[in-house]
Amino acid sequence: MKQHLLTQSHGQYLFYTPAYTQGAATPMSTPQCYMPTIFCNFAPQKTIGTTLQRMTTDSSNKPQGKPASIWQRPMWVSLFALTAAMAWGWAYPLIKLGFEEFRIEGADAGSKMLFAGIRFAVSGLIILAAARARHCRMTPARGSDWLMVLAFALVNTTLHYAFFYIGLWYSAGSRAAILNSLSVFAVVLLACVFFRSDRLTTRKIAGCAMGIAGIIALNMGGTQSSDFNLLGDVLIALNALCGAAASLMTRPLSRRIDIFAGTGYSLAIGGALLLMAALPMGGTLPRITLWGTIILLLLIAISTIGFTLYNKLLSCNPVGKVAIFNSLIPVVGAVTSCMCLNEPFQPKYAIAAVLAAAGIYIINKGKK
Repeated sequence: MKQHLLTQSHGQYLFYTPAYTQGAATPMSTPQCYMPTIFCNFAPQKTIGTTLQRMTTDSSNKPQGKPASIWQRPMWVSLFALTAAMAWGWAYPLIKLGFEEFRIEGADAGSKMLFAGIRFAVSGLIILAAARARHCRMTPARGSDWLMVLAFALVNTTLHYAFFYIGLWYSAGSRAAILNSLSVFAVVLLACVFFRSDRLTTRKIAGCAMGIAGIIALNMGGTQSSDFNLLGDVLIALNALCGAAASLMTRPLSRRIDIFAGTGYSLAIGGALLLMAALPMGGTLPRITLWGTIILLLLIAISTIGFTLYNKLLSCNPVGKVAIFNSLIPVVGAVTSCMCLNEPFQPKYAIAAVLAAAGIYIINKGKK
């Protein structure tokens, strides 16, 4: 069927297909009976055939792409990662305040495990309830994938925070916050071992050297209680390594189960395992007060918000792009510990924080 050019106005061309009336052999000749078929813009000097060919080519070869997820848009990635880092920085003084309010003594490992177990088990149940309300996939595709979920729970929660809670008692909150930044450098080095796409570069070596210099600066000084403590520092370092390993496990986990559900299972199962270990050790909460309950609820909120945001970001972004924000955790932890716990702020804390943050920046500079 032929098409006819009926009108031209301001470089706009309107094509019409002749309309046939019922039983007519030829089209009706009046313009009112023409049916519009194509409306297009193009320069008058271009031929109609060239323009139609270009329209056909463009529509077939240049499909519209999906907009990036909110979890991958730079502004939102920065905002969510910053929120998680700020929340985790506040955990350091709140944990120590919680120990004091519940009357948990330094050598009472069972009560510390009980305190941690309650925090993470409740947080995990909250995330699982939210995931179910969002109709997330709550079970892995294969039964064997539950082993991955269990391994993630052990590394991300049980071992991670068993080391952290016990080590934090022997190490000052501000000092532990900076020492815990080792996890960022561990992520960088372990990624080079396990992922072919991550290679050990000069930039990464220089960044790790800066971070190690910060740790050395942290351990220099006199005989104050905030100085070097072997047991406390080793436990915090092991906690950092568990955090690094969990970061590397997040993306494989997200391929087996929805990451929100996986995070909920990790905290709920890991918290339950901490409770199972605490009870035989005689763990109790010697004193329960309103202020202590508020502190515990704040820590539950920190876990819920921090892990939900961080694990989701890790599942759909490069690890380094998200981990760079963890450089803020030692800074926030050191400042809030000095504010809330009356711990003395020593110049070496600032030096160590600057060196650790500089190392993280060097490692991640130029990442796309």
